[in-house]
Amino acid sequence: MNVLRPIGRFLLPLLVSLILLVALWWGFLQLYPQVGLVGKTPGDVWAYLMTGPTSDTVRQSIFGELRITLRDAAIGFGLGMGGALLVAALFVGVPAVSQAFMPVAMLLRSVPLVALTPIIVLIFGRGLLGVTVMAAIVVFFPALVMIMTGLRSAPRQAMELVAAYGGSQWTALRMVAVPAALPSVFAAARVSVPGALIGALLGEWLGSGTGLGAGLIRAIPTFQYNRLWASIAVVTVVSVFAYAVVGVLENLVLARFAPQQGRD
Repeated sequence: MNVLRPIGRFLLPLLVSLILLVALWWGFLQLYPQVGLVGKTPGDVWAYLMTGPTSDTVRQSIFGELRITLRDAAIGFGLGMGGALLVAALFVGVPAVSQAFMPVAMLLRSVPLVALTPIIVLIFGRGLLGVTVMAAIVVFFPALVMIMTGLRSAPRQAMELVAAYGGSQWTALRMVAVPAALPSVFAAARVSVPGALIGALLGEWLGSGTGLGAGLIRAIPTFQYNRLWASIAVVTVVSVFAYAVVGVLENLVLARFAPQQGRD
């Protein structure tokens, strides 16, 4: 029960936010009817996906594209988070490396991903690798900053105690700093999950030509506005669900390994 209570407190606001988003969507279209055929209400999208005469075919098509996007986003998320963890540990463990390369990392982060896309496609190609690299880049930089902040917030007394007993800096990092940084790691993961999806969609649009990213772009010039809105709604729901899964895992892990740092 002690674990389920914070999980419930985390999921309830998320559910309320999703309901509010649907209400704002419907209200916007009611307030601006001049949007006309381009705008589709939540009811239109539900009918298109679930109850229409072609719903079975539509779901197979959209969910088939979604599987490709989820694969791309999952690989990019894993690469980006793994890289951020390793680089953050290196930067904190060897401050000279951080001073040399952190400004370069922040400079690269300031460059829009759309501007980097031609270079990424040229180097990594238009296939799975190119798309996942774009998703990983979206994940990597915010996660790096947040994880570094968490590692540097480790209790100084505990770090000094490990050193006093003959432990190396890497031992102190593993035994003290990493557990102390768990809330920051999970916060980075929660922020990065939607980012990985966005990166995958962008990569599919500008690179591979597959998945929901390409499907969204193809729907616009062919006036498939029902498909466009349905795809956006599916991506939004999946993004919220993935965010919720990471949040639940965060509560479970912190309750087990760092209860004093868990959610109140």
